[in-house]
Amino acid sequence: MSESTSVGTVAVTELVERFGTPLYVYDGARITDQFRGLRERLHPAVEMFYSLKANPNISVCALLHSLGARAEVSSLTELVTAQRAGVPAEQIMFLGPGKSRDEITSCLKEEITVICESFGELALIDEVAAQLGTTARVVLRVNPSFAVKGSGLTMGGKPRQFGIDEAALLAAGDLTGRHASVRLCGFQAYLGTRFLSEEVVAENTARILDLAERLGRHLGVPLEIVDVGGGLGVAYFPGERDLDVAELAERLNPVFAAFHQRHPATRLVMELGRYLVGHSGTYAVRVRYVKDSMGERFAVADGGTNHHMAAVGIGSFIKRNFPMRLLNRVSTAEAVKWNVTGPLCTPNDTIGKAVDLPADLAPGDVVGVERSGAYGPTASPVHFLSHGYPAEVLVHDGQARLVRSRDDVDSMLAAQILHDFR
Repeated sequence: MSESTSVGTVAVTELVERFGTPLYVYDGARITDQFRGLRERLHPAVEMFYSLKANPNISVCALLHSLGARAEVSSLTELVTAQRAGVPAEQIMFLGPGKSRDEITSCLKEEITVICESFGELALIDEVAAQLGTTARVVLRVNPSFAVKGSGLTMGGKPRQFGIDEAALLAAGDLTGRHASVRLCGFQAYLGTRFLSEEVVAENTARILDLAERLGRHLGVPLEIVDVGGGLGVAYFPGERDLDVAELAERLNPVFAAFHQRHPATRLVMELGRYLVGHSGTYAVRVRYVKDSMGERFAVADGGTNHHMAAVGIGSFIKRNFPMRLLNRVSTAEAVKWNVTGPLCTPNDTIGKAVDLPADLAPGDVVGVERSGAYGPTASPVHFLSHGYPAEVLVHDGQARLVRSRDDVDSMLAAQILHDFR
């Protein structure tokens, strides 16, 4: 959302009047700019996969696929979401450390590449493939022995539930010979998330590509696919800056080009979630009450951490605020410190601590938490106190489109079963 109180050409006041609050609004133009800005600069051999975990809304997925994104999924529902959004099987990869038999079966029936994260899972994939009379296409996820600094959440170089340790793979012997119904076809590594250093991303990528080559030679695995993960970050907090996409491509492209020259038939994959959708989203809440308590101002809103748990501070032991502002009007009042809280019966329901907002903030005003397009409601305890999901709206080509209906009492209770204990 821009500094004006609109998304594209649609005024925020119109959106909240039409769809109510709490409300997630996604700016389709910003999603498009994020994707194309990187796609146009990145080495053409690299395939950009959208990680649905960041925002699994089917219309968001469909928009990104229309731009050229593939799909990386981590559950059966995400798989079906990607399929219904139009993503073909050869452009989908399934990963996750705890895949069920049903999920594996669905992937193999659809000839979807599976990223395997343990020896036990590899044995199950082999078993299911044999039962189906097919050969599973499997990429091995590696937990490298090294880690690179600069990540908001490190996912490699330490004991992890993710992937197979590099040392274990080097000692594994003839994996292919032991799994007759599996075709091992490459490697994936994901070292962390929220990287905001172009240099670190390039270093990660170079080391993962080197790791894939070493493991491929040692295990006799053809490098049909090498997935370098991603983890490109979004700047949320003071002192952070967004990645410079031109500098990022300038550092990455020589690394990819050298590998591509050595392995021209290998599919190179980069996973992107937060980077593609994070900037696009605004979580809009309406102030219900304002009050003073022991010298501090509180604005109690109709939505809070039940919809936006990330706003309590990503990867931080102290509360750091996402960017927030008044959306529904322009105020000339001085900025003062406000605590913006939600409707939950817990003191932890604070989406903004000591936020600079106008002194005349009042009931009925709409406050927006910006850069909220990733890890929003689906990464939050939306059913706590039975408030349910907020509505979600995608603004694209000048039109505001409802892409998820708001939960109501009937939808919240529909899955529950009442027994008569009289």
